[in-house]
Amino acid sequence: MKHRYLPMTDQDIQEMLQVIGVQNIDELFSDIPESVRFDGELKIKQAKSESELMRELSELAAKNKDLRKHASFLGAGVYDHYMPVIVDHVISRSEFYTAYTPYQPEISQGELQAIFEFQTMICELTGMDVANSSMYDGPTAFAEAAMLACGHTKKKKVLISGAVHPEAKAVVTSYAKGQYVEVVEIPTKNGVTDVAALEEMMSSDVAAVMVQYPNFFGQVEPLQEIEKLAHTDKGMFVVSSNPLALGALTPPGKFGADIVTGDAQPFGIPTQFGGPHCGYFAVTTKLMRKVPGRLVGQTVDEEGQRGFVLTLQAREQHIRRDKATSNICSNQALNALAASVAMTALGKKGVKEMAVQNIQKAQYAKRSLEAAGLEVTFSGPFFNEFVVKLYTPIKEVNRKLLEKGLIGGYDLGTYYPELENHMLLAVTELRTKEEIDTLAREMGAHQQ
Repeated sequence: MKHRYLPMTDQDIQEMLQVIGVQNIDELFSDIPESVRFDGELKIKQAKSESELMRELSELAAKNKDLRKHASFLGAGVYDHYMPVIVDHVISRSEFYTAYTPYQPEISQGELQAIFEFQTMICELTGMDVANSSMYDGPTAFAEAAMLACGHTKKKKVLISGAVHPEAKAVVTSYAKGQYVEVVEIPTKNGVTDVAALEEMMSSDVAAVMVQYPNFFGQVEPLQEIEKLAHTDKGMFVVSSNPLALGALTPPGKFGADIVTGDAQPFGIPTQFGGPHCGYFAVTTKLMRKVPGRLVGQTVDEEGQRGFVLTLQAREQHIRRDKATSNICSNQALNALAASVAMTALGKKGVKEMAVQNIQKAQYAKRSLEAAGLEVTFSGPFFNEFVVKLYTPIKEVNRKLLEKGLIGGYDLGTYYPELENHMLLAVTELRTKEEIDTLAREMGAHQQ
């Protein structure tokens, strides 16, 4: 029988108690008054053997509707993408899988080089000068960008587009509360940031304008127009971007973005019930010393051999407290490695081809749904997501789709009352013509 964890025997327990000088386990809790200790049996199941427990857990797991058996049209920030098989092989190696943090460069060269490669590829995708060694996830990185902008400009207001992922907006708002930063939402028009409204909202106390590209509705934001307004009165321009989309779209750095953040999940990271994933954070050179987290740099040793080290770390543990810009203390090194391996395996041409397939298949799905009698809500260009209007509750439609082996889209009424009975659909490169045709046929049937 395979045992992942070796249990302790009664003799093991007695030997450990003897070493620390106590008679029994109860003595370990002698400092806690008996009056507050629990006396009785916990209302939990009796312990099972390992084989029985594995069987029960396997039966529970089998009840999940997973992406191996179902075609998913659910996106909204987490996507079903192609993962090169080499990703799991590399990240399962013990030197990566068990590594905690590369504080000792002399024994962490592999980990440091992997992070350095991640930083380099993120810079190439975003068009920015410097990227850090990753962050917890996309929304966390986006919120850190807001705080960096406020600290750099010494202003206390950020304008955030209403087309930004609502959960990312919530994280920004949470961060802002502790820093006494005012967060004001910019209205949207036809699924993108309302540029005219933004122009009226701009003032000298705005630290940053924050948008998503492509945005939460899948639409491509007019970054060139927004950038001109964002930099009014020395404000900053912050863009959250799907890195895969940048394989086909012009990167935010080309539009003058000061900070570009996002989630690397589309590259080699499974959906995993929504996490953990891997945030990226890229900036222009002038902001390099204010980047949260840490940067890995390339150097040479005294013999002239190439090597890697932790170059910059901006938290209070490493620099003077009054100079610290963030208390972010770690990164998603393993997931960043997965993203690096995926990007390397795909290569520049592969990333572009993958992005283009997302666009082409999403366009085909849009035309198919329109032909089936559904209305596509927004008319502008989009990447791999778009919004359709239904006349039946989204939950009911998704339940019917699930019976056909399809995971339906996201119910926008959850966060947008004005978009009740509107569904956000995601179409990635993995979706086949047959799956898309089935989706259109089934959704069209429910609108009759």
